[in-house]
Formats: sequence, C-alpha cells, structure tokens
Amino acid sequence: MGEDASGPLVWARRDVALRTCPKPYITAESQTLVEDFFVRRRLRGMDFAELSARQVEAFVILERAFAAEIDYGQHTTR
Repeated sequence: MGEDASGPLVWARRDVALRTCPKPYITAESQTLVEDFFVRRRLRGMDFAELSARQVEAFVILERAFAAEIDYGQHTTR
C-alpha cells in the first residue's frame, strides 16, 4: 500500500498522519485482539498464563496506548 506523499491528509491523530484510509491496515486478527483486550480488561480477566505470546504482546501494546490516551485526555481537559 503505497502512500501518495503529495495527496491530502485523510486521517490524523496527534503524531500520526496518513494520506490514505487507515482501514486497510486493520486486519481481522488485529480487530479481534483489540476486542478481546477490552473485554478482558472490562471483566478484569488478564491472566497472562492462559494467553498466547502474540496476545500478551498485543495486550501490552494496547495497555500502553490506552494509558497514553487516558493521560492525553487528562492533560487536554485541564
């Protein structure tokens, strides 16, 4: 998926900007991991011993991103 450097910005979030639609970057597996992360987080079920290494890696990345979003939101509303 090449990105046209001269095209208009289509999507932006803080330090990320794309000139193409971000949807093609989201795979069925990544969407499943995000949904599973939020279900487990909501139900307080993060037993890493029962997760695959791929799930643990994804959940650690998602937890960091989620914490950064919370922190960013707290800083922008003060």
